Amino acid sequence: MSAIPVMPLPVHCGGVLIASPSTVVREQVVQRMNGRCHPVQQVVGGADALAKLEKGEWQVLFLDRRLPDLDAEELLPMIHNRFPGLHVVMLDSDVSKAAASEEAKPEFPAMDAEPVCRRPRIESSDAALPGMIGSSEAMRRVYRLVRLVAGRTNTVLIEGPTGTGKELIAQAIHALSRRASKPFVVVNCAAIPEALLESELFGFTRGAFTGAVQSQIGRISAAQGGTLFLDEIGELPLGMQAKLLRFLEQKEVQRLGTFEVTRVDVRVIAATNLELSQRVAKLQFREDLYYRLSAFPIELPSLSERKGDIIPLAEHFLTCMAAALHLPAQKLAREAMNILEEHTWRGNIRELQHVMERASILAGDGQTIEACHIYFADGLPEKSA
Repeated sequence: MSAIPVMPLPVHCGGVLIASPSTVVREQVVQRMNGRCHPVQQVVGGADALAKLEKGEWQVLFLDRRLPDLDAEELLPMIHNRFPGLHVVMLDSDVSKAAASEEAKPEFPAMDAEPVCRRPRIESSDAALPGMIGSSEAMRRVYRLVRLVAGRTNTVLIEGPTGTGKELIAQAIHALSRRASKPFVVVNCAAIPEALLESELFGFTRGAFTGAVQSQIGRISAAQGGTLFLDEIGELPLGMQAKLLRFLEQKEVQRLGTFEVTRVDVRVIAATNLELSQRVAKLQFREDLYYRLSAFPIELPSLSERKGDIIPLAEHFLTCMAAALHLPAQKLAREAMNILEEHTWRGNIRELQHVMERASILAGDGQTIEACHIYFADGLPEKSA
C-alpha cells in the first residue's frame, strides 16, 4: 500500500476525530496532523464515533471503511444528514496488514476530496420509537442509534441508571429487527442464584443433578432465531462470564449432563446500571467479555438529563391508568407540573411512574392532580418554587 500523502490542512482547524480499529492507522493520521489541529481524538468503531460527534464540535472526521461494528458506507449518509458542516475523509486501509506491519500505511485522499456514497441513503430518523415517550435531544440520539443497529446482528450493550427503560430499548431493537417474529427471552442475571444460573442459561438433561427429573432446554436455546436479553449483566458471576464468552464466540450450547453441542442462532443484548469498565479494573468483570459485549454501546440518559420529557411521561402514565380502569384520564395542575419538573428523580422513569400512581389514587374521583397529591419516596411532598 502507498504511504499517506501530505494533506492540505488549515493552519488552525477545529476538532478532529479518527475512527479506525487499527492503532497503526490512527497513529499515522495523528502524525500527519503535526499539531495543527486540536483536539484530536481517536475511537475504534462507528458507534463510538457517533457518540463523540453528538457530544462535541468537530470539523474533520477520518472514517475507516473497515469498521468492526458498522458499515462505513451506510453510516456516511447519516453523518452527512446529522452533521452537514463536518468534513469526512474516508480512510482506505487494510486493517489486517496495517496491524501486522509498521511499514503498511493506509491510503486516503486529500482533504478537499468529496466522499463517494455507493449505497442509497439510509433512514436516520430520530422520531420516538414505537411505544416510547420523549422528544429530548438525549432521547433522539438513542432513537437514532437503535434504528441504526436494529437490522444487524451485533451484540448491543445498553448502559444507564436504574429505571431508565433499558428493557424497553432492548424490546425496540428486537421489534425493529428481522427477528421480530421470533422469541424475545429475558434473563435477569442478578435475580437467579449462581448455583442455578448455568442450568437456566444452557439447560440440562434428566439426571444431570439431584432434582433434574426431566430434561429442559435453557433460556439461550429458547431464544433460537430471536433475541436473548441479559439484564444486570454486571452481576454475572465470574465463573459464568467465561461460559457466556464462549457461547458468544462459538454460538454453541452444551446442556448440563451431556457432551452434545448444539449450534444456535441468537442475538444477545445486554444491559447494566454499573460501570463495567470500573469492574474490569477491579477484576470483577472479564475484560474480554466486556469488549465482546460492548461492540455497540447505547447509553441511556437519566430522567434529570431529559427534563422536557417529564410531563409527557407523567401524562402518559395517567392515561394508561385511566384506560385500565375505563375512566377519563386525570389532568395535571400547573403547580403539580412544577413540582415534578423540579424533582431530582434518582429513581428515574420507574420512580415517576410510582409517583403518578400514588397521585392518581390520592386524587380519588377528582379529575385534576394537584400539588398536594404529589408525594415522593420519603413521604414528604416537595415544595414548588
